[in-house]
Amino acid sequence: MTLTPTMRLCDIASKPGISASTQLITTRRICRNISSNLDSIHAERHAMRRQAGKLKAFLPFTRQAISDLEEQAQTHRSVERAKALVALAGFGHSLLFDHGGLAHALGLERLYDLLNVNTVEREQAGREGITSLNDLVFTHALEDSAERRGQDWNDAPLFNACHAAMADFIRECPDGVLPDPFAPGAPFGPKLPPSLRVV
Repeated sequence: MTLTPTMRLCDIASKPGISASTQLITTRRICRNISSNLDSIHAERHAMRRQAGKLKAFLPFTRQAISDLEEQAQTHRSVERAKALVALAGFGHSLLFDHGGLAHALGLERLYDLLNVNTVEREQAGREGITSLNDLVFTHALEDSAERRGQDWNDAPLFNACHAAMADFIRECPDGVLPDPFAPGAPFGPKLPPSLRVV
């Protein structure tokens, strides 16, 4: 069996006594490889759906071909995709909670360097007291901010991992534990009337 680049990185990351820098670098690279694999699966599925869309011009004669293509797009590499999402969410979970104390072991300046945080965002994060890995990577999405100046879309590898972990948490959370976002006064719910008082 030939080792894939991701498997080689996992071998490096699992060696005893590796430095915190090596651990974060390999984690970023593994998450980048997994995200790239998920992107290729998505692109292949999208191409199949696009092909099905082209056949809609010839309905009703192509109804079965369209159905077959849409079903094939839905199931294309689904096992590989599911495993990749589980792995990505696992990395995200470890980053969100940082039980190993990776941020503390690296120090803030080295963490900024390894995460490729822009100089302006470094100063702003310092003023706001943003020091945890969770805050830098997920909450404020400062990873790779030096590369994506002013872009709204964030496709950083560690952000994607944390996003997958958060999606898993929301999906698997028991009913009633999370607040209802559509309740009155909630972000997507109806506005509450103002509370009036006599002055």
